[in-house]
Amino acid sequence: MSDKHLSSQFDADLNLVSSKVLEMGGLIESQITHAMQALNEFDVEVADRVIAAEDRVNTMEVEIDEECSNIIARRQPAARDLRLLLAISKTITNLERAGDEAEKIAKRVKRLTEDGASRTVNIAEIKLSGDMAVSILRRALDAFARLDTVAAAQIVRDDKAIDEEFRAFVRKLVTYMMEDPRTISAGLEFLFIAKAIERIGDHAKNIAEFIIYIVKGTDVRHKSRDTLEREALS
Repeated sequence: MSDKHLSSQFDADLNLVSSKVLEMGGLIESQITHAMQALNEFDVEVADRVIAAEDRVNTMEVEIDEECSNIIARRQPAARDLRLLLAISKTITNLERAGDEAEKIAKRVKRLTEDGASRTVNIAEIKLSGDMAVSILRRALDAFARLDTVAAAQIVRDDKAIDEEFRAFVRKLVTYMMEDPRTISAGLEFLFIAKAIERIGDHAKNIAEFIIYIVKGTDVRHKSRDTLEREALS
């Protein structure tokens, strides 16, 4: 078999596994969107759909990880191709964990609805941060598809806004619970939901960091935002 044919086969393998990552990402994005719909409408049926999708997400993670391992064993890639496969393995882990957070939101929504406590706390900040989390994950997947380091750097910056909304909601929630102890039970459920949304933003940020690693060859995890930005834009 010619080197050219081997190269084209390898490219086809990489394209296939990358497309599967985007397919999994689309499923996660849908899961999070439905989790936020369940929260906005306190809709138990929608929450159940989010929970039911988890098995498919887990299956996709295992399948893609296995495919990455097979490609590495068969092709013994180097440099950027190897970084891509390693980053894909880490990306799908973050996607699966984002799906876990969506499932947690759905379960909390069900509990709040069944307890009749769904309207006891103003959750405007949660709704806003949820919309932001969906957006940042969608943009992370788009940046991954294009290996766009500039977009990746912007995603890391934007994750800070989700963190700020989370902190604002926690401050408000503490005030609610101090003023009316009857809101404590529901307040804790909403706190877990807000934390789940914040974690979704973190997973999107992690994916953005992997994009920079693929393209630039530099591991920017745990680096300052300024350092990461310089690396992404250099």
